[in-house]
Amino acid sequence: MTAQDVAYQASPRGGGSDGTPVLLIEDDDGDAVLVIELLRDAAAPVTMRRARSLGEAKPVLASVTCVLLDLGLPDTTGLTGLHWLKEHVPEVAVVVLTGLADEHRGEEAVAAGAQDYLVKGQVDGRLLARVIRYAVERRRSEEVQRQLHQARIYAEENTRLERGLLPSPLVSDAWLTVATRYRPGGQRMLLGGDFYDVVQGSDGWVHAVVGDVCGHGPDEAALGVCLRVAWRTMVLAGRPVAEILPTLRQVFEHERHKDALFATLCMVSVAPDRTHARVHLAGHPPPLLISGDHVVQLAAPVCPPLGVGDEVDWPGNDVALGDRWSVLMYTDGLIEGRVDMSSERLGIERLIDILTSFLHMTPDSAAGTPRDERLLDLMINRVRELNGGDLDDDLAVLAIGASPWTRNTVDAQ
Repeated sequence: MTAQDVAYQASPRGGGSDGTPVLLIEDDDGDAVLVIELLRDAAAPVTMRRARSLGEAKPVLASVTCVLLDLGLPDTTGLTGLHWLKEHVPEVAVVVLTGLADEHRGEEAVAAGAQDYLVKGQVDGRLLARVIRYAVERRRSEEVQRQLHQARIYAEENTRLERGLLPSPLVSDAWLTVATRYRPGGQRMLLGGDFYDVVQGSDGWVHAVVGDVCGHGPDEAALGVCLRVAWRTMVLAGRPVAEILPTLRQVFEHERHKDALFATLCMVSVAPDRTHARVHLAGHPPPLLISGDHVVQLAAPVCPPLGVGDEVDWPGNDVALGDRWSVLMYTDGLIEGRVDMSSERLGIERLIDILTSFLHMTPDSAAGTPRDERLLDLMINRVRELNGGDLDDDLAVLAIGASPWTRNTVDAQ
């Protein structure tokens, strides 16, 4: 026999069957009839079904809001039925029914997660209806509190991960400017695996990195933190650039929780004369050089991402920067947005067009704000506008630059 075979209605007199869906799990026919009659006499706004055991109740639990649970069922002992309900249908409010001799079990049930308990024979219809209503409201309140608590945990986790993924640059050269932006994709509360960092070595070289661990969530973010910390440690230790990417690959393959995961990475190392740089790419979009009124890609050998293949060497490419320049590094979330709500992706060429169109609006000096800070905001806002709102993927953007205005300002000081 199933719960559907013994469905009961206890709706207000003269009304329809709409009301709080309640499931009575009670094997004693006399007690079941009493509960139903009490609710009917009190004109309680509920619709009720009955099951004689927990096993009989399981198929219909997804359609109820409150369960009236007898602790003396044929297929449960003690609080085992309550524990099963709390584990498998935690969203359902539970009111425990006990006998007079087992009233202490009701108190134990509330301590174990039930919303309330009632002693059989000591309840009337109005009290029963009120207890059901309060139990449902209490469960809803508990769910709201749980969600708020979870949101606080997510926020704290975001803060910790953000500190690891998005650190403060370690650059002592006042001739250089560093601008960064990070935006989570869509409406997600958790950070993804996008990261960046900038570190100036004791030899005068300035190294910048932007990376992206495929996927989203705390595991991917933690991998991004591992890679960024390992990268910064090696740069500060003065290790040769030729050692950094192979070491990061070893760290990544050891720490990743799925063999299919990979990470892309772009590294730019600016020479002490600040007019030349070396670019390394591991499956990552190429950086862009902004010089004067022009924006061009900085080419580098095509190399696989970290975690793909057995690559042990990531050759780089020497590039000329000139005297007035900015290098823009970014994750693919920036260029994979849609164009005018279509299925077409933005792409690098359109990104270059967007940057070029804004260069005349961002002179070197404007109220003391570095040009790249304003340029990044204009660029990201335009990309979001073309996408019709928030981008689907996370994006991390880093711009490192030098200009005559910056140098003149430093010299004047």
